[in-house]
Amino acid sequence: MTSTDTALRHPERVAVARLHALLELLPAALDKRLTEAHLTAFEFTLLEALWEADAHRLRLSALASRTNATLPRLSRVVTGLERKGLVSRTPCAEDGRAFNAVLTDAGVEAFLDTRPLHADAVREMILADLDEDEVDALAGLALKILGRLDPDRRLAITASLADTACAADPEAVTCDADPAPAECAADPAPVAGCPADPQA
Repeated sequence: MTSTDTALRHPERVAVARLHALLELLPAALDKRLTEAHLTAFEFTLLEALWEADAHRLRLSALASRTNATLPRLSRVVTGLERKGLVSRTPCAEDGRAFNAVLTDAGVEAFLDTRPLHADAVREMILADLDEDEVDALAGLALKILGRLDPDRRLAITASLADTACAADPEAVTCDADPAPAECAADPAPVAGCPADPQA
């Protein structure tokens, strides 16, 4: 059942076609850039989520929500990272039915070694031609679309859309030179003393 019999206008078709192309090309392009680190972009995102978590540990269901993945996909990726020695799976002390993913020392090292490579790839492929206002606009538009795709707010990035903060955002590390915090707490936090940040 459709709510309208009107076809998409040309600008709407262009916007959707460009979004489709972006969604198709970006994951593979990021994966290609991370091949020297022997990680995919999704594996890096998972390691980043664990690195930012208390004790580098998250329940698998929380990690799935945080990385916008289904539990079966997340479980397969965690298994692969276990084989690489980067993550371990341990029973959850609070709930005997659940498991936690824990970042190993090797996982911390792999994350920290790969972070500059990932940052360079993201800057080059996504952010290089955007000014701060455009980056903010991109973040806002993406969150607005995500809110429509996840109306039940199951994913951490959309869980607190009605609030000023998003639960999936990394915890902010403040720096006087950093711009004001973004509206969504799932956005990566500024890192104090980062040489790429503008000087105050």
